[in-house]
Amino acid sequence: MGSSARKKKEKKKDFQKTKLKVGKAKQKADNVTDTSFRSKSITVNQQSLTTTAPSSFSQFSHYVSLASSSKSDTQRKDALSYLTTQLSSQPVNASMPLPTAILLPKLIPLILDGSPAVRSQLLKFLRLLPPAEVGDRAEQSLLYTRAGMTHLSAPIRVDALALLEWLLEVAQEDIVTCPGGWVKTLKSFMSMMGWASSSGSTKWTSASRASFGKAGKAFPRQIIMLAKFLQAGLVEESSESLTSTSNGLFPLCDVEVHMIPARSNAFAHLNLFGSSRDEEGEMYIDREERQRVFATKFQPAVMEGLENVKKEAGEAGRAAAILSKALREGMVDYSGIDDTQ
Repeated sequence: MGSSARKKKEKKKDFQKTKLKVGKAKQKADNVTDTSFRSKSITVNQQSLTTTAPSSFSQFSHYVSLASSSKSDTQRKDALSYLTTQLSSQPVNASMPLPTAILLPKLIPLILDGSPAVRSQLLKFLRLLPPAEVGDRAEQSLLYTRAGMTHLSAPIRVDALALLEWLLEVAQEDIVTCPGGWVKTLKSFMSMMGWASSSGSTKWTSASRASFGKAGKAFPRQIIMLAKFLQAGLVEESSESLTSTSNGLFPLCDVEVHMIPARSNAFAHLNLFGSSRDEEGEMYIDREERQRVFATKFQPAVMEGLENVKKEAGEAGRAAAILSKALREGMVDYSGIDDTQ
């Protein structure tokens, strides 16, 4: 009897409903995982264990690499901002962490960057570089400047003109005399402004100004920059300083001609050991040579374009007057005789 009553009681347990008390938590399952713990430390892969901070040179080099190779627009912009802050906060006579010969080839291609913030920060950084060290890299700087001037994006063309303006401010002579600096840059201007004249018997027409989209607002800026470029290459520099030097050493004459050249690689235009150059890639050291090339290849197209622009009123017409003045000053003493035959 005892055994039978115990079995009935156990069997009855299976059908009894458990009464839950108010405020009592539900019983946890047997396979529940406890997640109430907290980690007291975070482990990072490849964690640096050095006790000394990286040097300023290492940090500067790291941010230069980040600005030139990062795939993120924000990282490139922040890296350029850091470099700008470092250069602007240095003492006046302090040496740069990296020479300009290394910085320019790495950072100048960013003028073609698709982010406007990156290009704007690049222009701020370039203005902090020593002007005396920019002239040696004029050829490479102009290579990316011309690519920006003929870019399909209108904002990139505008920023490329700002870069050219800075180059003319710090290295005017090197810009107009470096290999390809005169003819190739003028061709980029003609193509950008739609003044390129078609050559040959083909029916292919040159690109007009309308092919670049919203070029109307930037067109006066392009005319003014062309005037500045022509003034740098065609207008003769003032010779007051040379006259005073000659008078001070009287009876000696033309002393400046016999002095050591101030520019590096003064005989580069002879191209003694380099590869052969065509007319576009030639160095035009003399002002007379630049006048001759401009008169034979570009002046007719520029004059025709000026006549069309002068008919327009407003800012474009005022810019055309500046260009006309630069042409008069630069070609006033040109004889028109080609003595190269």
